Amino acid sequence: QVQLVESGGGLVQAGGSLRLSCAASGRTFSMYAMGWFRQGAGKEREFVAAITSTGGRTSYADSVKGRFFISSDYVKNTVYLQMNSLKPEDMAVYYCAATLRAVVLLTNPAAYDYWGQGTQVTVSS
Repeated sequence: QVQLVESGGGLVQAGGSLRLSCAASGRTFSMYAMGWFRQGAGKEREFVAAITSTGGRTSYADSVKGRFFISSDYVKNTVYLQMNSLKPEDMAVYYCAATLRAVVLLTNPAAYDYWGQGTQVTVSS
């Protein structure tokens, strides 16, 4: 089992920045990758970014490339999502996820075995 706890969400003005954190505990040594997804009101959950446990592979949704950056500190078992130049359309509940499987398609929610409770990001225009 892996437990994931997100933090860092909040209210920010458009153009501002936030950094989300996801602290993992439990069977963290078996994690292959961690990712961030988001779900806006009335929308489906969508992929944001992912990183493998070695940090050797990252992946981003086109909508956040160049603005969001994912990083990891596997000593602390924590993954971060630095979000810059936030837009109103970035407003959503952001979820952290982890997979124990060596999956290829990190953008697919079905690839992930564990999910956090989510943290709200609100962007005011």
